[in-house]
Amino acid sequence: MESIPVIAIFDVGKTNKKLFLFDSQYKIVYEKSAKFPETVDEDGDECDNLESLRNNIFDSLIEVIGLKEFSIKAINFSSYGASLVYIDENGNSLTPLYNYLKKYPEKLHNQFYDTYGGVQAFTHQSASPVLGSLNSGMQLYRIKYERPELFKKIKYALHLPQYLSYLITGVPCADITSIGCHTNLWDFTKMQYHHWVHQESVFEKLAPILPGNEVLSASFQGNKYSVGIGLHDSSAALIPYLVNFHEPFVLISTGTWCISLNPFNQIPLTDEELSNDCLSFMTYEGKKVKASRLFAGYEHEQQVNRIANHFNQSVLRYRAIEFDQNIILKLQQNFSQNQGVIDLKASDFTKRDLAAFSNDIEAYHQLILDIIAQQFFSTQLILKGTDIKKIFVDGGFSKNAVYMNLLALFFPKIEVYAASMAQATAVGTALSIHSFWNQQALPNDLIELKYYPNAPIQ
Repeated sequence: MESIPVIAIFDVGKTNKKLFLFDSQYKIVYEKSAKFPETVDEDGDECDNLESLRNNIFDSLIEVIGLKEFSIKAINFSSYGASLVYIDENGNSLTPLYNYLKKYPEKLHNQFYDTYGGVQAFTHQSASPVLGSLNSGMQLYRIKYERPELFKKIKYALHLPQYLSYLITGVPCADITSIGCHTNLWDFTKMQYHHWVHQESVFEKLAPILPGNEVLSASFQGNKYSVGIGLHDSSAALIPYLVNFHEPFVLISTGTWCISLNPFNQIPLTDEELSNDCLSFMTYEGKKVKASRLFAGYEHEQQVNRIANHFNQSVLRYRAIEFDQNIILKLQQNFSQNQGVIDLKASDFTKRDLAAFSNDIEAYHQLILDIIAQQFFSTQLILKGTDIKKIFVDGGFSKNAVYMNLLALFFPKIEVYAASMAQATAVGTALSIHSFWNQQALPNDLIELKYYPNAPIQ
């Protein structure tokens, strides 16, 4: 039997580390998932286990290379982008893989922003709110001042996707999707590294920037492969939509965070947008993507638990609630709905008395109504100045009929679709180097859409 030509994609998340093999039509023909316990850094803070991750990459690749039914033509990587791996001149890692949620020292924070123009000016230039260690360039700044001897030993600071690629290619490089994801390293007003990077001698620790669709030739287990340089996961997830749709659109990627991405908005961030958790990403082609973030998935989980406990129900009950417009009409008539300033940190539902609702389904509809009020405000921030025709929703909320119907109601002039595709981040990572391994035309059926009409509540 002739082996199937495939691309191997490592999709490394905080919880799951996945390996996919895709055929030439981008159908998953093999999938493997791994989890390993976190470890701690020198301060006792939890972090990913870099050694386990490294071993998993090698072991998994050896395993799939041995599968006779597949012929691996290319390899690429995607991962969360706010983490850096510090390597010495021999390529050995020098530190744990610090958690991007690690608390940032206030003294260093003040020193940095006081030196480089203040918070307001700097956040405009870096196109990111102040996020502490999540601004990954701040991690390097911290090492320079807290551990100068370690700083001297660093040959390169590689973002995690590029480190994973480096494990196979041995070529240190940087990628614009990782540099451009709230790192504080990039000046979006000049589209180059921010001047502090040179001022603080950080530039020498950064590898050369290669295009996101670049491939490197690498030998592994006696075979040669085309290997991508790795992509930031949020930017990778956008690629299938950019390939399939050319009319202006917004993608709301839902999960713990609901991130609205507008690749057609090149307008610089305003003070209002920055104060409401907006930021800019970059596509693998180096174009700006304006984004807004909402912690709606987490909020949903917490409030569903509250509803279930109050009404003595299982939380599983709320995975497939049907939309009932009569309930919405009743809620709008009997309960105050947010018409003013929206709090993006907590929905109005957190302050609602559950005893006021007739039953748990009514309470659940109000929860989603309050979340949609937040979502509308958050997404509206990145719509300004662009003629968006469609909104696509992927992830968990795309399967929630109450959420989708209400979203369509709140955006009457825009077509709203639930988008379904298997592993958008991994597919996007594969698509970025399509021409280097795949002779077939790009498939036009990558994404399955379900339209939600704007039906006014009667």
